[in-house]
Amino acid sequence: MNRYFESLRPGDVSALHSVPDGLFLVRVDQARYRWQKQKPYYEISFAVLKPRHLIGCRISGRLYCTPRALWKLSWFLRDFGYDPELLRKDEIEDEALVDLWGVVKVSEVALHGISLLNFDALPPAARWEELSMFAGIDKPGRGVTQEEGAA
Repeated sequence: MNRYFESLRPGDVSALHSVPDGLFLVRVDQARYRWQKQKPYYEISFAVLKPRHLIGCRISGRLYCTPRALWKLSWFLRDFGYDPELLRKDEIEDEALVDLWGVVKVSEVALHGISLLNFDALPPAARWEELSMFAGIDKPGRGVTQEEGAA
């Protein structure tokens, strides 16, 4: 079993100390079901693929599995390309979640003095170009040099 510790990462992996609010093209790096009596959830760790200046950073958050929150979990599974056959059977295999790709819109929320990341939107990876152009991500003057933008 591997454990990930953010502070062990070399300083040049990320341009920022923490992930800012915004849109990210991501790949599911790890997914674990966590049972809590009142709010079971999936703890999901995403590896950032774009924007370029944040490649290698990780975003971790929760997708709750309560009856009221299942719509967001279902949305995530469908749009990130989860196996439709397993979805029709109402089954989730943790291993099948790893390596799914998509776009995540992240915002930071404070709850009872604890800072948490909220996944506001989870569109499919195919919409990255459209959404990133609209948001002005990876354009010269926005953290990417002219040479990187041409690559």
